[in-house]
Amino acid sequence: MSTATTQPDYFTKYENLHMERTASGVLTMRWHTNGGPLRFGRTIEDDLPRALGDIGADRDNKVFVITGTGDKFSDDVDEDSLGEVFKPAEWDTYYWAGRRLMQRLLEVEAPIVSAINGTCHIHSEFALAADIVIASDDATFMDKTHMGYSIVPGDGTQVVYEELLGLNRSRYFFLTQQQLKVSEAEHLGLVNEVLPKDQVYPRAMEHAEKLATRPQLFLRYTTIALRQRLLARVNEGTALGMALEGLTAADMAYQGTESLRLND
Repeated sequence: MSTATTQPDYFTKYENLHMERTASGVLTMRWHTNGGPLRFGRTIEDDLPRALGDIGADRDNKVFVITGTGDKFSDDVDEDSLGEVFKPAEWDTYYWAGRRLMQRLLEVEAPIVSAINGTCHIHSEFALAADIVIASDDATFMDKTHMGYSIVPGDGTQVVYEELLGLNRSRYFFLTQQQLKVSEAEHLGLVNEVLPKDQVYPRAMEHAEKLATRPQLFLRYTTIALRQRLLARVNEGTALGMALEGLTAADMAYQGTESLRLND
C-alpha cells in the first residue's frame, strides 16, 4: 500500500529545504532561508546532495517539483558561511558535494518540474536541468558566483549550459557573466513556459499532477532514458571541473585573499 500521504523523516531534516507531498505522489521541494528567499551558503551546499539521495530513494515520490521562496529563486550568498575554501581539506568537502549535486538531481528517477519564481543567478543550472521548466516573466539567468569569485565554473554548471546553449554561447555566457532575460532564455530553449509569477507554481503542479497519473515504471524508466546523455556528461565534467575550481580557490590565498567576496 502506498505511503505517499505520510511524512518521511527527511522532509524536516534539512534546514533550508521545505518539502511536502500530495496524495498522488507529487513532491515539492522549496528552498528558503528562515522562510524567505534563499541565501545560498554552506549548509544547503552540504545538504542538497544528501536530500536528493533521500528523495531519489523514496519510491512514493512519483513526480518532483523544485521551486524557491518569495520573489527570487536564487540570488544571494551567505559568504560568511563558506569557510576557508583555499585549504585543501576544506575544499574536499565542497568537492564531494559539488560532484554529487547535479549527479543526484539527474539520478532522481521521477520527472522533475522546476517552478522558477524569479531571479535565478546562483546554481541556475539546478533549475534548468529539470525535465519541464516553468519561469516567471521577471526571471533572469546568470552564473553570478564563479566569475564573481574568480573561480572555475566546474560543478556541473558548465556542462548544463553547454548542453543548453551550445559551445560558443556557453563560453560567452560564463566569460562575460552574461545575464539572460527570461524572453531570451525561452527563445534559446532553456525555458519551456513563461508566466506571471503567481501562475508559475500552479502551472508546475498542473504538469506534475498530470504526469503522476501515469504508471510509475513508465515515469522512472522514461526519465532514465531522457537524461542519460546529460548525466554521463555531468559525471565526466565535474571530476576535473571541481578539481580545477579548487585550485583557483586555493590561489586566492596566494593572491592574499582568504575569504570569498563577490566582485562587482
